[in-house]
Amino acid sequence: MEAAAAHTKIKVLIADDHRLFVDALEAILATDERFEVVGRAYDGETAVRLAGKEKPDVVLMDIAMPGVDGVEATRRIRKRRKSTAVLVLTGSNARGDVDRARKAGAGAYVTKDQIASQLIDAILDLAA
Repeated sequence: MEAAAAHTKIKVLIADDHRLFVDALEAILATDERFEVVGRAYDGETAVRLAGKEKPDVVLMDIAMPGVDGVEATRRIRKRRKSTAVLVLTGSNARGDVDRARKAGAGAYVTKDQIASQLIDAILDLAA
């Protein structure tokens, strides 16, 4: 049984309105066998819907998206699925954005310029 648990992949949902960025994130995660990307969302409403359907362990969530923004999508996901962690990814490191994301239930916050060095560790920490 323990061997099977060691092979369980961390299910990740990527939510960002920039398709090339989503492609890049998925490519980064594809290089690590511990992760499985279970969905892509290009707006907050779709992220909430897919989180309910796919039941990811971690959602990578952009703050600025059309329609329902990432903060509100985070709030809705965490309200419905306490077991799903949200890692906010954004180009902004403004204190107000960090505070809003944390209050909405985000477990971690990584700026897009730090993704290469921090993404994998941040996902593993949240999924643990």
